[in-house]
Amino acid sequence: MQGEKREGVVIVRGAATGFAQEIVAGPHQFVSDEPISVGGTDSGPTPYDLLLAALGSCTSMTVAMYARRKQWALERVTVRLRHSRVHAEDCAACETRTATLTRIEQDIEFEGVLDEEQRARLLAIANRCPVHLTLTTQMHIATKLA
Repeated sequence: MQGEKREGVVIVRGAATGFAQEIVAGPHQFVSDEPISVGGTDSGPTPYDLLLAALGSCTSMTVAMYARRKQWALERVTVRLRHSRVHAEDCAACETRTATLTRIEQDIEFEGVLDEEQRARLLAIANRCPVHLTLTTQMHIATKLA
């Protein structure tokens, strides 16, 4: 993957014989995989783990940046995330009954001397991080042969 590093471009490459993927994001290199229980080698986080990590890190960065601007006494942000697929309640009467929604639960802990109003504002700001906004808007992914 040398020579392919470009700002703003993520490159993912994997052998067709397994799930492990090599990932290059700028100067950073890491792997993604699936657990052994589903045929992977568990050599890295799953794709959904990476998605949750993107949301959690963006949430934490956004909240911390806001608190710094306001000069609030926020010391640490911890974000715990879970992903699941749930049956779409609005589709309970659908003919196919296979409609599901992706659900991400995000629990945020703020450490520092903050009053309830500041905590409430930080929680609202958490839902305005760029990755959160991206995931909650209609998205189009254009896929083509290279």
